[in-house]
Amino acid sequence: CIKPNIAWNRTPDMAATTNPDAVAEVVKMCLEAGASRVVVLDNTCHKAEQCYPKSGIQSAAEKAGAEVILPGTRSFRKTRITGGMVIKEWELFTDILDADKMINMPIAKHHGLSKLTLSMKNLMGCCGGNRNRFHQDLGGVLTDLAQFFKPDLVIMDAIRIMTANGPIGGNLEDVVRRDTVIAGVDQVAIDAFGASLFDVDPMEIPYIAEGTKRGLGTPDYASLTPIIQTV
Repeated sequence: CIKPNIAWNRTPDMAATTNPDAVAEVVKMCLEAGASRVVVLDNTCHKAEQCYPKSGIQSAAEKAGAEVILPGTRSFRKTRITGGMVIKEWELFTDILDADKMINMPIAKHHGLSKLTLSMKNLMGCCGGNRNRFHQDLGGVLTDLAQFFKPDLVIMDAIRIMTANGPIGGNLEDVVRRDTVIAGVDQVAIDAFGASLFDVDPMEIPYIAEGTKRGLGTPDYASLTPIIQTV
């Protein structure tokens, strides 16, 4: 299961949704690695019937060989959030729960409420129900979700990043090219690296601070000796 950000009715150049070419490439890599089936999905904020094609992800993923699932065609299953400190139970995407492997593919961008949308924030799209309730303690909820899902791999799209007026955007003046993709298994480190692209102290982001406190990873991504390749 590949979980990109498809939440908004925006074209790829607006940097509100995950780069469709990156999603397609990951689909191909999964199939080449032996996956018998790859699904791509998100529970969108705008209407999925508009977001999926407008983002370019639906077409790109399908051409690459994935099954693209709209949230209205699938069920959400009420699930106990093991270890949850803020949310104990929630309706979660059945296809994600049933998948053998999960790859989280967020886009790095500004967010008016949480300051930045990074990998842990992208996990909101795994949930159904009244997600507005999450905003009462967003840092705690997102850490609960990160602790529960524990994605097998995180691939963050920072090819284009939205520096203001997120998460929806709509103005190309807010978009900056970084030509960067961040991949790894430490959610906290990935998000800390993402925050550095905005010159933001990672510990100012509530879910990074809470994730660090709960031992989900380290914000000191440099200590992991990252392999940085420039093409």
